Amino acid sequence: MTFRTYLLLFLLGLAVPIFIAQYQPIPGYLDSDYYFAGGVQLARGNGFTEPYLWNYLDGTTSLPHPSHSYWMPLASIVAALGMWLTGQTTYASGRLFFFLVAALVPPITAALAYTFSKRRDLAITSGILAVFCVYNASFLGVTDNFGIFMLLGGLYFLVATPLIEDPTRARNWFLLGLLAGLMNLSRTDGLLWLGITFLFTFYFLLSKRHIPRIFFMSTVIALLGFLLIMAPWYARNFNIYGTLMSPGGSRALWLAEYDQTFSYPPALLNMDSFLALGWNKILMDRMFAFRTNLMSGFAAHGGIVPFPFIIAGIIYYRKDERVKLAGIAWLILLFVMSFLFPFAGARGAFFHAGAALQPMWWALAPLGLESILVSLRNRGIGNDNNRLIFRSIMVMVTIILTVYVVNLRLFTLGWGEGEDKYPAVEQYLLEKGIQPEDVVIVANAPGYYLATGRPAISIPYGGQKSIRAVSDQFNADYLVLDPKNAGSNLKEYDQFIYLGEINGAHIYKIEDQ
Repeated sequence: MTFRTYLLLFLLGLAVPIFIAQYQPIPGYLDSDYYFAGGVQLARGNGFTEPYLWNYLDGTTSLPHPSHSYWMPLASIVAALGMWLTGQTTYASGRLFFFLVAALVPPITAALAYTFSKRRDLAITSGILAVFCVYNASFLGVTDNFGIFMLLGGLYFLVATPLIEDPTRARNWFLLGLLAGLMNLSRTDGLLWLGITFLFTFYFLLSKRHIPRIFFMSTVIALLGFLLIMAPWYARNFNIYGTLMSPGGSRALWLAEYDQTFSYPPALLNMDSFLALGWNKILMDRMFAFRTNLMSGFAAHGGIVPFPFIIAGIIYYRKDERVKLAGIAWLILLFVMSFLFPFAGARGAFFHAGAALQPMWWALAPLGLESILVSLRNRGIGNDNNRLIFRSIMVMVTIILTVYVVNLRLFTLGWGEGEDKYPAVEQYLLEKGIQPEDVVIVANAPGYYLATGRPAISIPYGGQKSIRAVSDQFNADYLVLDPKNAGSNLKEYDQFIYLGEINGAHIYKIEDQ
């Protein structure tokens, strides 16, 4: 593989997200809003604090409050880098390094693929699959973790490759620890990759290629790399919460439905409330999440068309230690996101977390197709020209699917979740006498803050009683119901004073009873 080949893949990987970005003027959904808003806070010198609150699980009782108590901070840090570079806190500035990350994924994928086959044509095919990545394509250039996780996952398997031949390479174990730390700093489930690293060291011990002393040293070195990244964040959490990890994530274990992510007070979620659901509902919820995640594995992770060839590649390279680790990691994620965190998993967390494995799947897809065609040729079916034709068909159909899905996501469904209405809502509230320090209760609190600069908190789970409780606690006197969360049963909010409707958003004043 030449530098020119990698450069062309880089430029193609840069061009596609930038083109898509022209139709994404705003972050577009809660996750991206949140990470971008966190970057804005950092760029403005406010540190890891937030004048908005998207859920209540960490026990926060006032604004501003410590940030990233549920989601991790790396995407916000990456967003802040672009803002620091340009001196502006615009969304365009916040996306700069996400474009760079997205552009690095195809050449990294191609480099990983080349380690398997040493064939330039197959590696290039893998790199093109990373560019036209179907369901992931709409999210690579936004302020979220998709591109970051893909890049770190691809680098992880590249760094692991030399260890197969020489497991005594201390530098590579240290780099694996660093990458696992960065993945954990990106997402809570990134902690899995430290476990995968330990599993990798244990494999060499079992295979007698690692004497106990070297096994111990490689484990310690990897852990040191991990802690170099994560220790400052753990220290920050311990200083704030008294624990290494914030309490928000653990409470998600006891959800009865996804909307309880917004429960207030968070103490309502506990083991007793969970067991009161009954084992029938508990199991049914988890089986639903399991089926949903399997479909996500086929469509989102597998890209639909490449999926059978990914499976063929896994089978063909089943003895490769990296493929074994990738398979184990995917199965662990499937279990965690189906049976421990089923509601978050089915709502997109499994899709998000699996992004780290995408470079491996894209690397294996052309290899799997090649193994099928070689097997057929050995049986007298087909020839070398057919191999090129079938590979081209796989790529072309994947590109067509990517265009279709991006068009569906951006234009048919529309990009955004109502954030574009917030400036008009804010102007209406100003006309109604809202004060600068007043807090607004709204569906997308980070999005409202970004659009207006006003402190905001999320609509809590539990109806009017919970809304009034957070109103009292956070001094929030205004409620904004977007069309999707207002629904048709507006009488549910008849305890509040209806002020009017702006672009489909219903606005209420909450007064003391």
